[in-house]
Amino acid sequence: MKSPNSSVDLSAGRQSRPGSPLEVLLIFLKLGLTCFGGPIAHIGYFREEFVVRRKWIDEHAYADLVGLCQFLPGPASSQVGFSIGLMRAGYLGALAAWTGFTLPSAAALILFAYGAGALSGPVGAGLLHGLKLTAVAIVAQAVWGMARSLCPDRERASIAVVAALIIILFSTASVAQIGAIVLGGLAGLWLCRSEAPAASGHVEIPVSRTVGLIALAMFFVLLAGLPVLRGLTQSTDVALFDAFYRSGALVFGGGHVVLPLLREAFVAPGWLSDDAFLAGYGAAQAVPGPLFTFAAYLGAVVAIEPHGIAGAALGLAGIFLPGILVLLGALPFWDTFRQRAGAQAVMRGINAAVVGVLGAAFYDPVWTTTVRAPADFGVALVGFVLLTVWRAPPLVVVAFSAAAGTALALARL
Repeated sequence: MKSPNSSVDLSAGRQSRPGSPLEVLLIFLKLGLTCFGGPIAHIGYFREEFVVRRKWIDEHAYADLVGLCQFLPGPASSQVGFSIGLMRAGYLGALAAWTGFTLPSAAALILFAYGAGALSGPVGAGLLHGLKLTAVAIVAQAVWGMARSLCPDRERASIAVVAALIIILFSTASVAQIGAIVLGGLAGLWLCRSEAPAASGHVEIPVSRTVGLIALAMFFVLLAGLPVLRGLTQSTDVALFDAFYRSGALVFGGGHVVLPLLREAFVAPGWLSDDAFLAGYGAAQAVPGPLFTFAAYLGAVVAIEPHGIAGAALGLAGIFLPGILVLLGALPFWDTFRQRAGAQAVMRGINAAVVGVLGAAFYDPVWTTTVRAPADFGVALVGFVLLTVWRAPPLVVVAFSAAAGTALALARL
């Protein structure tokens, strides 16, 4: 019998020490306070913390997990963090991981909603730009590290390049990311079958198949039932929860992809002005943690009841719940799938495609919207060297980039 708190076993015959929810909470709280740059950068932070530094999960299992979460609807980086907390300390560990990673940015955006968080002027703009340069260094480190490990041959390097081209050329298509990952898996089945099975660690998932099937059923019942309940009750509480839940359930990859859905759900019916929506979106770029916490701001300022703190809490619950339910539904079947020879070939192709997806995201939007001058490139380059050569903690790079961005802004005055 497996313990309900089983954790990641990184090598055959050796069981890693189970962790405590408090340990998970403190680590993810630190990440929630320092993870700037959106979901792709978060994946880089998580890799450095849990694969390289703490060795809670090995490189291949982590890449498989990232590929799974990229493929499922919901906030990909939050799903990766939730899964790591779940494997480390059970359901309480998963809740601790979500809480620690989510609450710092949610609290900051609620404060902004009440008018206490806006940064203005050249100093504020320089600080925000410096934080974006942190994301350039973090994403570059993630792409570099994962490419070396997951694309060691010409077949997988080619899969990564094709996946990157798909994202770059069809970036406006909502299915581009899913299509790139699916094609990567098919290419892996064709090109990577002759390779010996990867020595990736066994991953024990403390979720039974029964729980997984119940979670999937809940996901679809809420998706279909909330609009019906909304029409029957005419309740603004149900209407607000439905708007958040539907936005979280229909987005793949998370991050910026959810914004058009949220705008349609809140601006179109007149619950929020375009100016207020865009102001909150701008603030969401300046805080660490998942972009889905934008829902806390929307819930706080929305015109209908409930709003304020109650609306923010409803928004967070509604937008994160579908991604968690569908993840719980997939996880019990994931490890069995990834241990099969044919499945391993598919996952090699998917892992290579994930590297390509990360590479494309590094170019656009991370690079194209951030590196605007030679000095920007210099700051990002120093941050990359600090991370990859000096092994500096991400917090050091955040502090350096923020200070450098502020100094560059003052120098232009």
